[in-house]
This record gives sequence, structure tokens and C-alpha cells, in this order.
Amino acid sequence: MPDMAAAMRMNERRRTVLKDKPSPPEAAASSSSVTPAALHRLMAWLSPSYPVGAFSYSSGIEWVVEVGDIHDAASLQDWIAAVLEHGGGFSDSVFFSHAYRAAAAGDDAGLSDVAELAAAFAPSKERHLETTAQGRAFMEVTRAAWPCAALERLVAAAPGPVAYPVAVGTVCAGHDVPLDAALAAYLHGYAANLISAGVRLVPLGQTDGQRVLVALEGELAATAQRARAAKLDEAGGAAFRADIASMRHETQYTRLFRS
Repeated sequence: MPDMAAAMRMNERRRTVLKDKPSPPEAAASSSSVTPAALHRLMAWLSPSYPVGAFSYSSGIEWVVEVGDIHDAASLQDWIAAVLEHGGGFSDSVFFSHAYRAAAAGDDAGLSDVAELAAAFAPSKERHLETTAQGRAFMEVTRAAWPCAALERLVAAAPGPVAYPVAVGTVCAGHDVPLDAALAAYLHGYAANLISAGVRLVPLGQTDGQRVLVALEGELAATAQRARAAKLDEAGGAAFRADIASMRHETQYTRLFRS
């Protein structure tokens, strides 16, 4: 297992490579149009204080800590990096991107297809609860406080459970928040929530948690870049240990989290 300093050097190299690559036209066009209003909305919707209950889910990390796979900051970083590259972090980002584009284009059939696939994609009962409960809560709060036509179309097009990334992606499109900024903020919140769970469960200090977030910067940027370019049928991965963790968590004797 690499130490934290080595991992941070590796991620710094990744950031340099990503910085030197030419940006896709979509990203170049949208990165300059993040208005103060759009930034305000992103900060509100993806803040830990937005009432979707994200703090109560660990995505299986509670079981992973119990069995010793995660035991320090470096192992927490490695786990989250693997989930971002090979597991739910990447898949959710693909669903987010396609929901955003369908909502922006007024493609209700496409939006329905993305919502149905994303809800069915959860590998376990607890992960399904995690993403659909947060999706439902996000939609209810946002309809009341930040209504938009795109969200109403999602409600009509997808009467069943809606996964969290689909709900957030749709709302971002409905409020004209650029896709690259919206996806970057979503992934930051995704990683920060897993780090928060790890900080409480290992336990780790708050500074260690921030070091992990810094070290994941390159991984987050690479995941967003890859997901924006991915086709819908490219969603998927091979993070089997993470999927097993979400299944084993259900039978843990003592639990602080819902997943």
C-alpha cells in the first residue's frame, strides 16, 4: 500500500497531465459561463446541509472498516479512488451526464430511460435505498425551494424510484448550470461524503480527511472527464469488493450508517 506522500505525488502528476491535455469543446465553452447564480445553486444543492440525508450512508465503508480493509488515511484514499475509477463513482457520473443532456434537450423519453437504468443499476438493496432515498429527498426539497420545468418533466417521465445523480443532473440542466462544473461539484460531494464516513469510522482526524480529498483531486478530474465522454451503455465497472461490502453491511451486528 503506497504511503500518503507517494499517493499525493502520483495525483499531482495526474493533475499535471490533465492540465496539459486540450479540453473538450463542451468543457471549454461551459467553464467560462459559471455565473455567480449557478455557483450559488451548486453550493446549496451539494452542501452537506442540503437535506437529503447523505451523512447517514457510508456505501459499505462501515463494513470495510470492521473487517480491516480501511484502517488509515492511505487505505481510505485507495478505496475511494477504486470506487471512482471502477465502481459507483464512475457509473453515477455517466448517469448524471446523460440525465443532464436529456433534460437540457427536452428529451423526456431519454430522461426516462436514464432514470430507469440508474435505479436498476444499484448492486444491492442498501445501495438502491441509498441512491433512491437521496434522489427522492433531493427532488422534494428542490421542487419546493428551487422549482424548474426540467424537474417537473422528470417527475412525469419517471414515476418510479429516481437515483440521486439523475435527480441532481436534471436540476442542474434545468437551472442552466454548466455540465462540467455541475459534474465536478457532484463528484466532490460524493468523495467528501465517503471521506466523512471514513473519518468517523476509522476514526481519522479532520486534517487527514482533507489530505485524502487533496490526494483524490486528480482522480476526481479524470473520472469527470471520462464520464462526460462515455456512452450510456459504457456505465459499469468491476468494484466487486465495494458491492460485497454494501451487501455485508446489512447483517452487521452494530451499525451507525444505513448503508
